[in-house]
Amino acid sequence: MAVNGRQRLSDAERCVDEVIRRVGKTISLGLPLGLGKPIRFVNALYQRAKNDPEINLHIFTALSLTAPVGGSSLEQRFMGPFAERLYGDIPALEYARDVAQKRLPPNVQVSEFFFKAGSYLGNRGQQQNYISTNYTHAVRDLMNSGVNVVAQMISPGELHGAPGMVSLSCNPDLSLDLLPKLREREATGVPVAIVGEINRQLPWFGRHSATAEDKFDVVFEHQASEYPLFSAPQMAITPADHLIGFFASTLLKDGGTLQVGIGSLGAALVHSTIVRHKNNDAWRAVYDHLQVAERFPLAETEGGVEPFEKGLYGCSEMMVDGFLCLMEAGILRREVHDHADLQTLINRGEIDEQISLATLDVLHDEGLIDSPMRARDVAWLKRHGILQSAVEFKGGRLLVAEHSLTADLNDPEAREAMSTLALGDRLSGGVVMHGGFYLGPQTFYQSLRALSDAERDRICMTSVSFINHLYDHRFGNQRLKAAQRVHSRFINTAMMYTLSGAAISDGLEDGRVISGVGGQYNFVSMAHELPDARSIITLRSTRETKGTVVSNIVFNYGHCTIPRHLRDVVITEYGIADLRGQPDEQVYLRLIRIADSRFQQGLLTQAQKAGKVDARFRLPGSWQSNTPENIARAFAEAGGDDWFPAFPFGRDFTDHELVLGKALNKLKSETATRRGKIRTLFHAIRAKDEQGQFAELLQRMGLSQPSGLREKIDRRLVIHGLNLTKNPPDTGNSKA
Repeated sequence: MAVNGRQRLSDAERCVDEVIRRVGKTISLGLPLGLGKPIRFVNALYQRAKNDPEINLHIFTALSLTAPVGGSSLEQRFMGPFAERLYGDIPALEYARDVAQKRLPPNVQVSEFFFKAGSYLGNRGQQQNYISTNYTHAVRDLMNSGVNVVAQMISPGELHGAPGMVSLSCNPDLSLDLLPKLREREATGVPVAIVGEINRQLPWFGRHSATAEDKFDVVFEHQASEYPLFSAPQMAITPADHLIGFFASTLLKDGGTLQVGIGSLGAALVHSTIVRHKNNDAWRAVYDHLQVAERFPLAETEGGVEPFEKGLYGCSEMMVDGFLCLMEAGILRREVHDHADLQTLINRGEIDEQISLATLDVLHDEGLIDSPMRARDVAWLKRHGILQSAVEFKGGRLLVAEHSLTADLNDPEAREAMSTLALGDRLSGGVVMHGGFYLGPQTFYQSLRALSDAERDRICMTSVSFINHLYDHRFGNQRLKAAQRVHSRFINTAMMYTLSGAAISDGLEDGRVISGVGGQYNFVSMAHELPDARSIITLRSTRETKGTVVSNIVFNYGHCTIPRHLRDVVITEYGIADLRGQPDEQVYLRLIRIADSRFQQGLLTQAQKAGKVDARFRLPGSWQSNTPENIARAFAEAGGDDWFPAFPFGRDFTDHELVLGKALNKLKSETATRRGKIRTLFHAIRAKDEQGQFAELLQRMGLSQPSGLREKIDRRLVIHGLNLTKNPPDTGNSKA
């Protein structure tokens, strides 16, 4: 069906035909990051390219999501049922599957600017095609690459009182800037095609994310083939993660701004923030037990210990499910408004959300409205809820039903009438969350779909150029953003951190890319530009590599994501390092202080050899208790699993899968070296389950009745792993 020259089609193949008719067989396809890829259309186009070598298809995107499959036979046995349960009804993204299996046809190329973490470390093709760019520069780079087709999953407006409209929902991040630029290119005579794929599973969002359906050239709608949204399951939060999250929660300022990313460290921060708000006595007991104020004075000068009376405002390229948890807990509730002067008055406490005649007086004194009021004043006041929507302005007077009032704020009689008849109750139009894209577990999507209209309207999904950058002019200027983003805490994770203050978050020193810079650099840089803002990098102090524990705080490294001149705050499970404006010696020492004690002396020796630390300095005794044993002790004394459970926000893994996952991780660690493999196999051969205590777990792995040598070995390996990890992980719920 054609609507105003646009095509709404129910057949993906016909959508492909229409795209080729419009742009030809050289197709540079731009797809959204993460969730918003229109899988039915993309699969049809990719299959057409596989069948027709005359088609030259180049896909530009980021974060192509695929169901986990596992590497070893044990991992595949574990992941198979789990993946079928979570992803069995979702069509596979076929180009991503072929990329992973290194079998793209020669006429198809895939370039990404952000990988699913670690997914392409051994994939030379994707390493070579990777595009390194800041998130805010992605649209520029896509246009420079010659993109002529953009396709995206969209949510229809009919069910939300918006016929003729669709929502970019999960991915307005780049599309809001990219689509107009494509139209500009089209106006120069270059053919383009913009494709939308309707999916009613996709939550509706209005505000910036809503757009007219006729902005799309082709809309694919086939309700019978719509599919669930790809989910990112909740991962377990370890005791070390919880301590990192707790330290980060001490730096949040009531009435401030929060950005945080996905993963267990972000979830740990959200959980501790909720405990601080809802169970403040328990949170303060942990705060005192860890001696936060004495050991890390930054928490007192920049953070807080009180519940969030004013609340927080979220401004994050990724809206993780934690933001919704913060909203439900009554923390994410500080509303910001899209007028810099109004927001500034709110920040200064000269007006508040409740409307009174004093509100009008302040606005008049500040020169924002005239007296007598004019038509533009009345329209502006109505837009912000200061005057009721029923108020009209005619002939220089305010009309409210049958009442006619002078618009003079100096007239006592008019003021009394305005107070009674015309004033609104509270400011309207405020937003508690600006997000660029979202991705999370199925429960998150269900909660988004269940939001009331009023709750949904407090969330604005918008352009990443608005969120990650201070200087865009599309949705707001620098002054507005600075007024909204007071006391910002931009919290991101890193893999490693150098003693000089550089963060390694996206790649290795041999050039291989783990993930991508995304928006991390944008937020770190912004923290140095906004008054009272801080950039906080969180990381675990150690990791295990090939069976050996190594430090994530290193003397130096051959690659960095964030340069040392942007160093600010770093948090490990051992505490907080305040690096901003500090001389190098202090930076080195503060980082050594929060490193694992097994590596402190080695780091100090390197620093002293390089002349960065005084040769006479010796490690204080109080620094040398940074050990996993002390972490476990501190965690237990702080309330342990009662206050800090492994899965405070629910989980997708069953009880059996949690036990098996722990056993398989232990086996992976034990077999990281050749000697470890031999030793593990030697013990596994002797492992038996004579009492049948692991019968249900072995059944879950499909190893109840092994039929061949491989299965018999796998069965014994699983039994051995279970014997090594007999204490199952916590599966309880949080007291928060």
